[in-house]
Amino acid sequence: MPPDDPSATDVLTAAPGGTVEFPDNRLLIDLCGPYDANLAQVEKALGVQIVRRGNQLAVVGSHDASTDAMRVLHALYARLESGRAVEAGDVDRELRMGPFEEVAAPEDGHQLEMPIGNRIEIQTRKKRVEPRTDAQKAYVQSLFENELAFGIGPAGTGKTYLAVAVGVSMFLSGQVDKIILSRPAVEAGERLGFLPGDMKDKVDPYMQPLYDALGDFLPGKQLSRLIEEKQIEIAPLAFMRGRTLSNAFVVLDEAQNATTMQMKMFLTRLGEGSRMVITGDRTQIDLPRGTASGLADAERLLKAIPKISFNYFTSKDVVRHPLVAAIIEAYEADPTPKA
Repeated sequence: MPPDDPSATDVLTAAPGGTVEFPDNRLLIDLCGPYDANLAQVEKALGVQIVRRGNQLAVVGSHDASTDAMRVLHALYARLESGRAVEAGDVDRELRMGPFEEVAAPEDGHQLEMPIGNRIEIQTRKKRVEPRTDAQKAYVQSLFENELAFGIGPAGTGKTYLAVAVGVSMFLSGQVDKIILSRPAVEAGERLGFLPGDMKDKVDPYMQPLYDALGDFLPGKQLSRLIEEKQIEIAPLAFMRGRTLSNAFVVLDEAQNATTMQMKMFLTRLGEGSRMVITGDRTQIDLPRGTASGLADAERLLKAIPKISFNYFTSKDVVRHPLVAAIIEAYEADPTPKA
C-alpha cells in the first residue's frame, strides 16, 4: 500500500500493537527496498499487510505472523544500522531463520564470526556469506569443527558454494596453505565427444561451477595469481591418485558421480592439517547403469565414525529461484520409477 493512501491512517489506528517506528528515514527507505519490494517479500511470506506512513510501519495480520514480521523488520533495520546493505537474499534469510544476537567482526576480517543464536558469517575478500537456513548454518559449523564433512542434498541448497566460501575464509586467515577443488569429469546424461585444446581446455568445462564460486569470493587478478601459483588447484577427481593433501582445504563436488573405488581413493588422500568436504546429490547420479555411487557407499560405511559429520538438505533449503524448490518437490513426489 503506498505511503499516502488515506486508509493507512485507519490501519495504523486499528492495529497499534503492530506498529514499529524507525528513527532514521534514510535507513527506512533502504529497509523498504525499491518500490517497497522488501516489504512485499515479507508480506507474501508471512501473509501480513505492511503499511508505511512517515517513519512508521504498521503490520496487520494474525498475532504470530505480525510478531514474526516485526522481528524480521527489526533485524533488517539493525543490519542497515551496522552499515550493511539489505537485499532480497537478506530478507529471505531473516524469514527462514529465527532470532539472533549480532556478532562483531574479527579484526583481521577473514575468520568465521562464531554464532550467538542463529547468526554465522563467513568473510571473504569480496563479500560476506551468511547461511540462509538452519541446515546451512549447521553445515557451516560442521565445516569448521570437523576434518571430514559431507553435505548431501538437492541442487541449489548451497552445499558447494558454502564449502568454497569456508575454504577461502580459512585460506585467507592462514589456517590452510592451499585450496583444492575437485569433481568427477562425468557428463550429465549426454556424450560431448572429443574436446579440442590442451588438458586444461578439456577439463575446464566440468570444473566451471567451481571457478564460478571462487569468482564470487576473490578478485579476478588475485584468483588468477593463486591458481597460477598452485595455491588454488581445480582438477578432475582422477588427478588426485597418489597424492597426499596436507595443510589444504579440499572439496569434492558432485561426489554422487564418483565410483566406490574413486571415493575410497579420494578420502584416503587426507593429510595432516587438512579439511575435506564431500558434496553430492543422490538424485543426480550420472554413472553408467549398474555402477554403484561412491557417495552412497561412503555414507553407509562411514556414518558411525566419530569426527565425520553428515549434513543433509531438502527442498526447503533451496536458495535459488523459488521455482527450483517446487521442481525438486515435484520430482520427489513422482511415483514413476526412474530410468
